Amino acid sequence: MKIPFNKPYLTGKEVDYIQEAVVSGKISGDGIFTQKCHGFFEERYRFKKTLLTTSCTDALEMTAILCDIKPGDEVIAPSYTFVSTVNAFVLRGAKIVFVDSGKSCPNIDASQIEELVTPKTKAIIPVHYAGIACEMDEILDIARRHNLFVIEDAAQAIDSFYKGEPLGSLGHFGTFSFHETKNIISGEGGMLAINDEDYISRAEIIREKGTNRTAFFRGEVDKYGWVDIGSSFLPSEIISAFLFAQAESLDYIQEKRKRLWALYYELLSPLEKAGYFDLPKIPPYATNNAHMLYIVCNNSNDREGLIKYLMKNDILAVFHYQSLHQSTYYSNLHDGRKLLNSDRYTECLVRLPLYYELNEDNIIFITSVINDFYNNSDVKW
Repeated sequence: MKIPFNKPYLTGKEVDYIQEAVVSGKISGDGIFTQKCHGFFEERYRFKKTLLTTSCTDALEMTAILCDIKPGDEVIAPSYTFVSTVNAFVLRGAKIVFVDSGKSCPNIDASQIEELVTPKTKAIIPVHYAGIACEMDEILDIARRHNLFVIEDAAQAIDSFYKGEPLGSLGHFGTFSFHETKNIISGEGGMLAINDEDYISRAEIIREKGTNRTAFFRGEVDKYGWVDIGSSFLPSEIISAFLFAQAESLDYIQEKRKRLWALYYELLSPLEKAGYFDLPKIPPYATNNAHMLYIVCNNSNDREGLIKYLMKNDILAVFHYQSLHQSTYYSNLHDGRKLLNSDRYTECLVRLPLYYELNEDNIIFITSVINDFYNNSDVKW
């Protein structure tokens, strides 16, 4: 493929830091590079506490335990998201109450949340799709009035903000992904941000298999034992060393990604104005971390044709989530409400290549192919 959908970027320091970790003799979790990562994210984004995990999925599973999710509890979440968002809570026995996306953005439609709250509701999970903030004031207000947890799925939202506040810092918890498709990466990896100090101690215990081992290593107890439920959520120092090299380079990675995103938007805007598709909308309360450039086609036939035409020209573009309320696993458990916007994004959204090593000539070529698809009568859809 001439232009892949994604290509992991290496800053050049990853191997050096991994070697440093290996030579130190400490390559299991919570070594020097894990602590460096924790310090970096806590200082930069003012999270009260961060804990690296092996994935965002693990971070979400930790929040389900921290919220004491039990069978019969209800959790409100968007249907248009990755299965990890809700699977963590299904594993604890919760019922998922799905909410539709907004008309102009795949994020959860905050105006539909309150009518779905019941005495069984325990948490709301806003997902900041493409790094664009959900309407957090409205969500937090609902949560306060109904005494609900707010867990931000910020998997795609590192270095993005809501009214000047970092995403992942607004709810009780924020969860992040450092999968190889994200802005900064560690191959697989994630992070839990804890914004309520009451949950820090228990989060450390859950992350260490239900033991107070972390407190033991700090010298706070003379021995450690099994004190709660938990699992092994720690990444190795190999993963943390890789991530720290990326974190150090976050600013220049972001500068390049934002420049590429802006060029895409500029070159595709005439087609949007002509009515061929919709481009992402950035609300005035949100920033854009350039995680993703997507377009929403007018129908599924257009999308299928466009993806095939791009592939014919050696460009890999891809669709994204399948509505979870329509999934094989959960459709029989869904309450039957139609979620038309979620289904529209399922059928019509296309993600275009966006990664650090993409260049401006690549984007000019990709957008010219898209122009050909829509404007050239010889193109066979």
